Amino acid sequence: MLVVEDELYMAEAIRDGLRLEAIAADIAGDGDTALELLSVNSYDIAVLDRDIPGPSGDEVAASIVASGGGMPILMLTAADRLDDKASGFGLGADDYLTKPFELRELVLRLRALDRRRAHSRPPVREIAGLRLDPFRREVHRDGRYVALTRKQFAVLEVLVAAEGGVISAEELLARAWDENADPFTNAVRITVSALRKRLGEPWIIATVAGAGYRIDAERGGGERG
Repeated sequence: MLVVEDELYMAEAIRDGLRLEAIAADIAGDGDTALELLSVNSYDIAVLDRDIPGPSGDEVAASIVASGGGMPILMLTAADRLDDKASGFGLGADDYLTKPFELRELVLRLRALDRRRAHSRPPVREIAGLRLDPFRREVHRDGRYVALTRKQFAVLEVLVAAEGGVISAEELLARAWDENADPFTNAVRITVSALRKRLGEPWIIATVAGAGYRIDAERGGGERG
């Protein structure tokens, strides 16, 4: 998701807190940066401070709404009067949280927005013997519970959502990490390798040479590399 907040310490605290919940977040400290990131990246949710340099949070919100992508917007601001909230919702905000706030409440609200955004898809995904519950953060394979780290779960969630489609290492890095991740890191390969071992044989994550990774719907046949 995208966090637009001009107080750097708060933006970084939110990003780091979301990481602990296996939620990748990019941060923007002004409206121009936010609009630039929105033009090149696909985000699930935008968290917007209304009072930011450059184009305001309201203008960023208007741009998101005008794009027609249906991206949920959570406004995060110190403006807590009823009129402020009414105007925020009038601009297209889906939720409104005033400062100061508890990170846990922000996470709960973001998860609620994500469930609302994804209402057309089943809350629990199943493919090739895998059952992934994004709300409970649980994974089962052939009825056996599989304990995963937050990062392993985030990677598997992206792969399962692709329903057998190929996801590149670059896309996994963008979706399960954040924009500050080193593009030359081998973190994706290491995480996928560990994930395969957790899920057990036959390997269900296939490596597509030169393209990326996918869930092998035929159960097995994935390369070990």
